[in-house]
Amino acid sequence: MIQDRISVVMISWNRRVELLATLARLGQLPERPRIVVVDNGSTDGTSAAIAECYPEVEVVEAGRNLGAAGRNLGVSRVTTPYVAFFDDDSWPDPGCLEHAVCLFDSHPRLAVLSGRVLVGSENVEDAICTELENSPVPAEPGMPGPALLGFLAGASIIRREAFLQAGGFTDRFRIGGEEELLAIDLASAGWWICYDLRYVVHHHPSPRRNSARRQAAIVRNGLWAAWLRRSGAGALRKTLRLARGWPRNVSTVRGVLTALLGLPWVLRNRRVIPQRIEAALERLDSSACAEKKRLGTACGTPAAAAGV
Repeated sequence: MIQDRISVVMISWNRRVELLATLARLGQLPERPRIVVVDNGSTDGTSAAIAECYPEVEVVEAGRNLGAAGRNLGVSRVTTPYVAFFDDDSWPDPGCLEHAVCLFDSHPRLAVLSGRVLVGSENVEDAICTELENSPVPAEPGMPGPALLGFLAGASIIRREAFLQAGGFTDRFRIGGEEELLAIDLASAGWWICYDLRYVVHHHPSPRRNSARRQAAIVRNGLWAAWLRRSGAGALRKTLRLARGWPRNVSTVRGVLTALLGLPWVLRNRRVIPQRIEAALERLDSSACAEKKRLGTACGTPAAAAGV
């Protein structure tokens, strides 16, 4: 049964209305997966509302806002070999979970499957999908789709074994480019990360977003990921590329300062990746910059910083 192969894990923080609407859509999926919602310390009655409206959904009370690391709690509560991550404003097309299970079952090295994202009620394809589909990362024989060195957490399915082996999401990264470090660690361990346009996820972005806080997190996490894993030269090149693309505003300054304050932690946890991954990341960075120059935009924008 599909329910024995895949579960759904979601994180949420003070988005009760959006979350309840998303749970209604998930409840209509033919796969009928087990759903675990990690409440990251909401103060809007999220947990009580879920218990009242969807008693079959398991709620994990994080007690505080863990950001992306809240997903780690959700994964620890399920036993299925595969876990679909969704945000509280995203959900898959019917049948897509079953399709993904078949891909994972037939590709034992596949750790993450990142899907095609359709935005809003008009189902406009997210611009990042073109970058994912045309990824310059070299693909290995047998991969079920374009090879990636990053993924979109809210539109991806993971192999639980690989996720746990890599340690899940780092709690310091919170939300905003949190996938990059995990993707690098998975690839370094020999796991595959692939894009599949047949795995379709709908995203209706919540208006309750703190864009300034998210931008600061993207800046900080982009720097931390480079400093934690890249070679000395690679980290320097990545830092310069990112810096050229960031907007000159308070959020960027806050992100850089926070990254610098975390340097003692970075140095304690620094682990240089294999040369093959370094080379692939360098190729990805160079390709992203070349494309953005062609389009007249700057290197180091969020898509490039996310490693996709």
